[in-house]
Parts: sequence; C-alpha cells; structure tokens
Amino acid sequence: MKRTVLFLITLTVISVPAFAGTATAPLPISANVVANCTITTGPVAFGAYDPVVANAAAPLDTTGAVNVACTRGATGLRIDLNTGSNPLAGARRMLSGATEYLTYELYTDGGHTTVWGSGAGAGGGLAIADAPSRAVRSFTVFGRVPAGQDALSGAVYADTVTATINF
Repeated sequence: MKRTVLFLITLTVISVPAFAGTATAPLPISANVVANCTITTGPVAFGAYDPVVANAAAPLDTTGAVNVACTRGATGLRIDLNTGSNPLAGARRMLSGATEYLTYELYTDGGHTTVWGSGAGAGGGLAIADAPSRAVRSFTVFGRVPAGQDALSGAVYADTVTATINF
C-alpha cells in the first residue's frame, strides 16, 4: 500500500509540465461613472384648516421634504416643483370634489418669501450645491395655506405636485 501511494505521488510530481518561458501583457481595466440622481418626497400635510377662528387671520403653515441623492461631483443641480394638478393663473390649489378649491403655496424658505417653482430665475426651482457624495440630502418644502379662505366644512382638499431633479 505504501509503495502504491509513493508511486502515485512520484508520478504526479513527474507529470507536472515545465514551462520553457513566460510572456506578459497589460490588461487594461476601466469604468465610466455616469451622472445620475434620484428624488423622493415627504408629504406636505397641512392638517385641519379652520377658516372661522384659527385661520381666519393667520395662515396654516407646515413643511414637507424633497430628498435627493446624486453621483458625487454632479454639478448644475436644480430641484423643480410644478404648479400641481389644479393651478389657476399660476396659483397652486387643492381640490375637493369637482369644484371646491383651497389655495396654497410652497416656498424654499421658512419666511415664506421665495416661491418654489420650476425653471431657472425668479420664482423658479431651487438651485442646490454640487453633490459632495452619493448620500441623500434633504431639502425642506415650506407650505402655507393663506388665511381667511371660504373653505367647505368637512371637505378634504388635496393636490399632487411633481418634484423633479435636474442634473
């Protein structure tokens, strides 16, 4: 038995081919990184609007969020919010039923001075800094329903605004 094992080991070692020489060549490896972004949102939920007491003279304010993740180094970024599904002369409106509207607006700042729209320039989208990493960045949307609107009791008002990241 020992001779058989020794013979097989010897045979295996002897049968390994020997190389006469070697040659080498470089194998190039590459990848192109594309600019890409994703966008998600957190709702702007105003809650209860009271046109008789609480909101007779004071607006109803709340916040939502737009969350953006872009390829690190992506430049020229802008977040646009359209005027929603029920605009009238550029004003955003929530709809209840077929004919009941409640006007509201979305802003880029907590002072409610800069309307968040779309496109470049005044009343346009929000230009954001170049992407420092691929991590998600969150931007606050400041919502306001103006005071003193003649809203219908028991009505539920809603709208859908489209958020777009331009890169």
